[in-house]
Amino acid sequence: MIKRNQQDLQSENNFYETERLILRPMSLEDGEFILDLYNRPKFIQFIGDRNLKTITDAENYIQNRFLPQMEKLGFGNYLMITKDENQKVGAVGIFEREGLDVVDIGFSLLDEFEGKGYAYEAAIKVKSIGMDDFGLKKISAITTKDNFSSQRLIEKLGLTFQKFVNIPGDPEELMYYETED
Repeated sequence: MIKRNQQDLQSENNFYETERLILRPMSLEDGEFILDLYNRPKFIQFIGDRNLKTITDAENYIQNRFLPQMEKLGFGNYLMITKDENQKVGAVGIFEREGLDVVDIGFSLLDEFEGKGYAYEAAIKVKSIGMDDFGLKKISAITTKDNFSSQRLIEKLGLTFQKFVNIPGDPEELMYYETED
């Protein structure tokens, strides 16, 4: 029998760990959390209104948006859970996004967990998963012009501002960042 190390098992199950967080793929059981997160004023202001009004809406969003990409690519949207208190604090992921040629890293936190370094800790892990485990050559990020904390985090991840872009269905011009070659 071949012994497998913890890293192999984590990768196989798409579960990852950082110093303070467990990252696991979003699942239908996260509908209530997604409904809460996606209806926070900052989420709507900086990311957009996904028009999720019920837990069923959120479950359908997970079913139709998150799960197919995870199935197709092996990576996608992960739930951030604290190790110490087992609290769901946010989401982080790498996404194929219409209108962008390079996969996009994104993150969002419940307001009460902002400023604790969780988004950076999770995003740096997801970036390394994408590049090291899945062989991505480049990763991009987009954010609004007035989301200064997101801009700082994206730059801290090593992405550089390239240009302003518009993506389908969003009238707002967004800042586009990309990893360097």
